[in-house]
Amino acid sequence: MAIPFIDLQAQRQRLGEPLEAAILKVVRSGAYIMGPEIGQFERELAAFGEAPFALSCGNGTDALILPLMAFGVGRGDAVFCPSFTFAATAEVVPLVGAEPVFVDIDPDTYNLDAESLQAAIEAVKREGRLTPKAIIAVDLFGQPADYPAISRIAKAHGLKLIADSAQGFGCTLEGRHPLHWADVATTSFFPAKPLGCYGDGGAVLSKDERLHDVLVSLRVHGQAVKSDVEGRDFGHDPRYLNLRIGMNSRMDTVQAAVLLEKLKIFADEIRLRNEVADRYAQALSDVVKVPAVIDGGRSVWAQYTVETTDRDGLAAHLKSRDIPTAVYYPIPIHQQAVYAGFPKAPGGLPVTEAKSGVVISLPMHPYLEPQVQSQIIDAIRSFHGKAA
Repeated sequence: MAIPFIDLQAQRQRLGEPLEAAILKVVRSGAYIMGPEIGQFERELAAFGEAPFALSCGNGTDALILPLMAFGVGRGDAVFCPSFTFAATAEVVPLVGAEPVFVDIDPDTYNLDAESLQAAIEAVKREGRLTPKAIIAVDLFGQPADYPAISRIAKAHGLKLIADSAQGFGCTLEGRHPLHWADVATTSFFPAKPLGCYGDGGAVLSKDERLHDVLVSLRVHGQAVKSDVEGRDFGHDPRYLNLRIGMNSRMDTVQAAVLLEKLKIFADEIRLRNEVADRYAQALSDVVKVPAVIDGGRSVWAQYTVETTDRDGLAAHLKSRDIPTAVYYPIPIHQQAVYAGFPKAPGGLPVTEAKSGVVISLPMHPYLEPQVQSQIIDAIRSFHGKAA
């Protein structure tokens, strides 16, 4: 039997009847959009992420667009981001009319490199064509970016900092969540994420009450919110007083019900993911380059990504043994035709381009049993001519 890359069914079986009851409760209630579970989930998500405010939304991409809209990022603005990430990180920038400026990554963590970021900002300022406005740092593969360094740069240049934790919600650095340094942290609840729902969903965590209020408005067509109508004589439903150009990005109530149950076990699943990662590292460090976690960081291990000089050969060898693998990401964003015309950091992105040719991700989830993981490890070692 093939080994699953991510075993969502094992998690479903652990959650059991309470999960199914929570879904059925929503079905029976009829409150399918913005039902009471939405508010409860937002409160519990904020508590877990040590955030004053949390806003649920339709997906992780919208979670990135909403703060860009709230910050007023648009035409003529520059947003700095890595190229070694999923397309959504960069895609949201031209969607609001701005331009992404691609920055290189650290060779060990694969996250945004502070020196490349600094150089890119200075280059954009010298050129004068774009106005630097924001930075999107990505918690790639589940571990935090170097937020102390990135935050210092953001503050020095007056830029907003967005922590894209689509893969990394729950990760910490020095015991703190990325929002400690960032203006907002965003995440995705796509089913394969460490904290995933049974459809699409996303969230924006923030620290500023007025910003959160604006995000609430933008999420639902720019509707008036409490702070907008205070002191105004508007005797109708504020949904029909539209003060901003917004969007429709409500997460449905069933997904909130699922996530409320998953939050109950999320901390334990992070612990289990780290145990799986430790077993991989101990068994494979002499045959492949295993992941390095930033000093003081704790990853949630959305993926376990190693480096090997013969990626295609290893993937074929593992496939022959019914062991799946994945490559994140074979073509960096800046090398794809639709993004090729956007600016890059001075000197290009040599680390990004090198890593895209050697990375390969192995099965990773909290329920990867030691005996099954041993099969994966033995197969990798045998490919490299090392006995188990």
